[in-house]
Amino acid sequence: MDIKSLDNDLTSLIEKKRELSEIDYSSEDYDVMEEELHDLEDDFLEKYGDYLEDAFHEVHDEFCPDTDVLLPIAYLPGEVIPADGGYDVDFKQGVYVEVDDYPGKETKLVLLPKPTRIILQIDPQNKEVVWTAK
Repeated sequence: MDIKSLDNDLTSLIEKKRELSEIDYSSEDYDVMEEELHDLEDDFLEKYGDYLEDAFHEVHDEFCPDTDVLLPIAYLPGEVIPADGGYDVDFKQGVYVEVDDYPGKETKLVLLPKPTRIILQIDPQNKEVVWTAK
């Protein structure tokens, strides 16, 4: 797996999602940008889907075995926060998962680039990187 290419393509996908979120649905550019995003998502899944699905299966098996694994693009955040040459997210982002080690918490998984990693959001103050692309 070309990790650098994965990270670059994931960054492009995140940036396209960010661009789309910044324009109004009624804009004449919205449909074109949305189609571009879907094309990027399709290409991304074709190229990296199996690799990332395996990663999510590993993470789910270890942390949240009772929660179904979704397509990797489902774990992309709707909003990102630029941080130290990469990205971070606030607690509102991610896919809810039931983590046995954190009962009663609204834990979430999110996929981020720079470096490509899966983050387990435990609560608004705590998160941990549970997988990094290698």
